[in-house]
Amino acid sequence: MYPVTLVPNNTLLTATPEEGRQLAVHMSRLIVKATQPDATKREQLRDIYANDAAMLLAVTHTVAIEFATIAAANNYWR
Repeated sequence: MYPVTLVPNNTLLTATPEEGRQLAVHMSRLIVKATQPDATKREQLRDIYANDAAMLLAVTHTVAIEFATIAAANNYWR
């Protein structure tokens, strides 16, 4: 098994807020992959969290935290 690269291209810098948001979603997905490396198990769990409002809100919270970090790294695209 190889380690998951958690910061794609080793940078948080993006040209636009939209790219930053997409990076935040991508990084959040990478966290799931690093936490549960078994693809079969992740597939089994999808149906559970896809139907649980609290779990879906937790996902949005994770993306929001990643996006806040990326925005700060980009000086809020000023």
